[in-house]
Amino acid sequence: MAKGILIAVEGLDGSGKSTQAHLLVEWLRSLGAPVHHTEWNSSPLVASSTKAAKLQKRLKPETFHLIHAADFADRYERQIQPLIEVGGIVVCDRYKFTALARDGSRGIDMDRIEKCYGFAVEPNLTLYFKVSPDVSLSRINKGRAQLKYYEAGLDMNLSKDPFESYLILQGRQREIYDGLTKSGRMVEVDADRTIAEVLRSVREIVNSRFDIDSISILEPEDRMNETLDFSKRK
Repeated sequence: MAKGILIAVEGLDGSGKSTQAHLLVEWLRSLGAPVHHTEWNSSPLVASSTKAAKLQKRLKPETFHLIHAADFADRYERQIQPLIEVGGIVVCDRYKFTALARDGSRGIDMDRIEKCYGFAVEPNLTLYFKVSPDVSLSRINKGRAQLKYYEAGLDMNLSKDPFESYLILQGRQREIYDGLTKSGRMVEVDADRTIAEVLRSVREIVNSRFDIDSISILEPEDRMNETLDFSKRK
């Protein structure tokens, strides 16, 4: 049984989950807790290939599904699992639920996705930052002028208009996320609020789930660092 704590954050693009993940990590570290933060599609072995394939628009739904699964498997094997086994806290910016939402919305069978990611344990807590597709699009547009090809779902021929295509794809993903929440696998957080308001809710949920006072006495961070160094040498 894992000694540590695994917390995942999920949500549509532009939901603010990455911001909240960073704030959560900062808060836990301020309490003296050993925390590791990992992001979706960031494996040193796979991420560069994924980026190149996306730029060349070479990923079909099946390949899209498998290449992201390979990235997740590498990070799970080298970072997530070893660190929770030595008593650390791992905060994942996207977990296997992202695969269910993104791959499922592209037509990959949900049972197949579940089996593919079956090696990964359920998090102790998964926070779902819920916003509408319209809010998601509005926030994305504030940061940049154009949508990315796969982000907009242009590979799915949903619409010739990238913004309409984006809304359709994000709507599908939200339906999947809502279903996961109703099944009890995620805790919904209203993310259509200010950063401070959302953070307050996040802290309340974490406080209600875990004994915060005891977090700082988990395995020391130097042991986590040793685990990370070892995993990089494999």
